[in-house]
Amino acid sequence: MYPKVDLHIAGEWRGARSGKTMPIVNPATGEEIGRHPVAGIADLDEALEAAERGFRIWRKVSAFERSKIMRKAANLMRERADDIARIMSVEQGKPLAEAKGETLAAGDVIDWFAEEGKRAYGRVIPARADGVMQIVVREPVGPVAAFTPWNFPINQAVRKVSAALSTGCSVILKGPEETPASCAALVRAFLDAGVPGDVIGFVVGVPADISGYLIPHPVIRKISFTGSTAIGKQLAAMAGQHMKRVTMELGGHAPAIVFKDADLDKAVSILSANKFRNAGQVCVAPTRFLVHESVKEDFVERFTKAAQAIKVGDGLDPDTRMGPLVHDRRITAMEGFVSDAQASGATLRTGGKRIGNQGYFFEPTVFDDVPLTSRLMNEEPFGPIAAIRSFAEDDEAFAEANRLPYGLAAYAYTRSADTAERVASQVESGMVSINHHGLALPEVPFGGIKDSGYGSEGGSEAIEAYLNSKFVTTARA
Repeated sequence: MYPKVDLHIAGEWRGARSGKTMPIVNPATGEEIGRHPVAGIADLDEALEAAERGFRIWRKVSAFERSKIMRKAANLMRERADDIARIMSVEQGKPLAEAKGETLAAGDVIDWFAEEGKRAYGRVIPARADGVMQIVVREPVGPVAAFTPWNFPINQAVRKVSAALSTGCSVILKGPEETPASCAALVRAFLDAGVPGDVIGFVVGVPADISGYLIPHPVIRKISFTGSTAIGKQLAAMAGQHMKRVTMELGGHAPAIVFKDADLDKAVSILSANKFRNAGQVCVAPTRFLVHESVKEDFVERFTKAAQAIKVGDGLDPDTRMGPLVHDRRITAMEGFVSDAQASGATLRTGGKRIGNQGYFFEPTVFDDVPLTSRLMNEEPFGPIAAIRSFAEDDEAFAEANRLPYGLAAYAYTRSADTAERVASQVESGMVSINHHGLALPEVPFGGIKDSGYGSEGGSEAIEAYLNSKFVTTARA
């Protein structure tokens, strides 16, 4: 049974004051499975008033006590993982195993921030004069507006909410309209663990209306957004007009460089799994495969076989390894990329078509010899399409990896320590993973550079944007 979706405002789960709702669709069937409320101005005003009250309460709770409550929430997510995973699979489409993994990982993220919040230390600065004390105190920035996407409805939300709560901030979470129920389950875990109702709010509705009202509002002091670069730039500009602190985790177009000395078995296994995970709807998915000409044909054959072996189907089927795209607009987008790649002269090795006419399934697709002029080499496909091309010299691969304005994630495979060092120093990216896929752990930074955004949503860096540094200097009376 798909649960009823409500807003959470001021400690109450309820519908929108207007009574308006919008449909929620199962992407595996294309059928409506429920409806979500459409938060209006009246709802947002109530949420803002609650967040302001909640901030005054929560900031006075010690970091030690906040940590205890958060760790209870982490355990609740683990206890409820099976039920939440089924909800996520139904509304988002990803295989049940991936959905459960995301839910369990949320517990680890909460635990990490629960502990990190206890270590938001200030410092003492040695004074120049006798009798003077100089200290830096860390204080929560204030109520937070967090905007989270549909591709990882819990993974992205839990980072924002946990960072806010661990530092003493209240938060209004704008959940994804396509996948609201699993996101709401996260909020419910925090509330059931003991977070006061005014401290965490949950709203869904028309994204532009909600962001356009929350971001400029004087109650909100911090913005965190995960989504496309185009929308992120608009929201960052809006926040800048009102001097709001912002964390932006935006789009990418991750290069994956396979050097001539790479372990091809490892490279194909790891890269194919991560290319087609969540049907390619992953901001850090490898998308541009740059393979040395001496091993390119071998790599392409192996990668193509790996793609062809993926079982596509309903996420609730235990044999499924790749579910549907999230909605019909993504099918149209994939067809556009395929058409353009073929017109530009790329070689289709496998896939390229929609599967059936029920639900939003698309074949795992591999293109070879993709020209630099094609859309695939310039725009993030955000779907199950891999674009492969060869390089002759290492510098050529580095130049292509850095050509685009994106810089979220990058990957490389080589047995050479010297080459690995060059990748680490020369590739322009917020995250670089060499010979494995080692991103997104709670304890490591997660964020990009250039048009892929700024700030971090992981590691010790993540809580910095939720804290103000206050300098206090006192002279002996």
